[in-house]
Amino acid sequence: MDQSKAPLYESMVLHREQTTTSFHVPGHKSRWLNPNPHLNQDRHVFSGAFPREILSIDFTELPGLDDLHQPQGAIQEAQELAAACFGADETYFLINGSTVGNLALITALCAREDILIVQRNVHKSIIHGLMLGGVKAVFLPPRWDVQSGLPTGVTITDVEYALQKYPEAKGVMLSNPNYYGMGIDLAPIIALSHAYGKPVLIDEAHGAHYGFHPDVPASALSCGADAVVQSTHKMLTAMTMGAMLHVQGSLLNREAIRQRLSILQSSSPSYPIMASLDLSRREIHKHGAERLSQGLEAIHYLQLQLQTNKTCSSFLLLPYRPTSSAYETQDPFKITVRDTTGTLNGFELKRELERHGCYGEMADQHHVLLVYSLASQKSDSDHLIQAFSRISGEYGLIHKPHTAEISLTGLFPQHTGVSLPIEFNMEPLNLYKGAKSMNVRTIPVQDAIHTFSAEMVIPYPPGIPVLFPGELITQHTADYLQRLSSSGASFHGTQDACLKTIRIYHNITI
Repeated sequence: MDQSKAPLYESMVLHREQTTTSFHVPGHKSRWLNPNPHLNQDRHVFSGAFPREILSIDFTELPGLDDLHQPQGAIQEAQELAAACFGADETYFLINGSTVGNLALITALCAREDILIVQRNVHKSIIHGLMLGGVKAVFLPPRWDVQSGLPTGVTITDVEYALQKYPEAKGVMLSNPNYYGMGIDLAPIIALSHAYGKPVLIDEAHGAHYGFHPDVPASALSCGADAVVQSTHKMLTAMTMGAMLHVQGSLLNREAIRQRLSILQSSSPSYPIMASLDLSRREIHKHGAERLSQGLEAIHYLQLQLQTNKTCSSFLLLPYRPTSSAYETQDPFKITVRDTTGTLNGFELKRELERHGCYGEMADQHHVLLVYSLASQKSDSDHLIQAFSRISGEYGLIHKPHTAEISLTGLFPQHTGVSLPIEFNMEPLNLYKGAKSMNVRTIPVQDAIHTFSAEMVIPYPPGIPVLFPGELITQHTADYLQRLSSSGASFHGTQDACLKTIRIYHNITI
């Protein structure tokens, strides 16, 4: 296979260069329109948010450009090249992000009332997949990193316990790595699940670059996963919403997956997004190791500067600890940093960095997550070092005492033990099927202790639910949510976006 080709993108460019007149959608007709029709056309001027170069290839299913939902030409070839590049038997382009891949996998594998073994700290899209399918989840608790207080992956012991107790389960769905780049060794877990005849689905949204450089972890596909969803736009170079679903082996019904994707994805897929997937695959195949090495050089430069620049001495990068019992692998492109003086919590440090022009990916109570990629450069690290130095000077951090430890009190509510099967459905305000009443009230979070949540509470990012509908709100959980709210965290799934109040089931028994 000729990996130097980008067949879909090349077909689109070829179509653009032909003398054609559009009598089809989209309405912009692949033309750039100057906001002021009396001015000369200038290809460097933007019309709204759309540069001419993008509009010129924003096509639909024209002859020669294939059809995402029935690929037989350029899209089929582009997907076959992607499968060969990433090590899959078959690859599907996703134009609705990894979200639609997770939804498609769950609804293709499980019928209503079926059981799926699921990692507890997964992205909300997996929970939404359970809801759409009416699937019962047996949740596996995550491990916990005692140094950072962050949840990571699951243990093979819990996986085996769940497989033994629920032999009727349709499969196992895990998320790896976590948002901070911490990962587990998937190979033995996948081998164990296969011994029970169960497929393993991996949400590898943050690992599209895995396997393309010796200094990054192995990919889930290389570990034997049956299906892997990757956000190609997150760690590679595709446009936002561009993702891929990779499948291998014989344990999954691929026709069912294709049918679910056809239902869940738009019938008017974005050709620029698909083209960006095609180009991203070509880039990582042709220049992956070289590009990733350049990004790693920028990271190593940052690490060296933080170690030697005295004005930055209060900022500590979370080190990879190969002896940790919480994780086995670490993505070097995920940089987790905190203020060791305790002057700035994670949310505050993130805002200060933004004030100096450095926008982080997300924050928690203690840390800011900074994401590098194969496109990162040394100049990016220079800007970051300057920002750290200025923040240190403004707050006098260099003169304050440092501590290497953080308090683990009040961090993400910990869940222990494998859960009983929990069933979700789509009934309004009654997403947890075990609820015996529709009596819902809105009360302050501090008054909700020992009540049952009537909504899904999702700090975003990272988009991992803290509470499910029907779940008991403990003192620990209420305290944690109040701390997040007061720190300025954003929430999805709640009626009150600031989470000063929460909806609960009133006077019910779960």
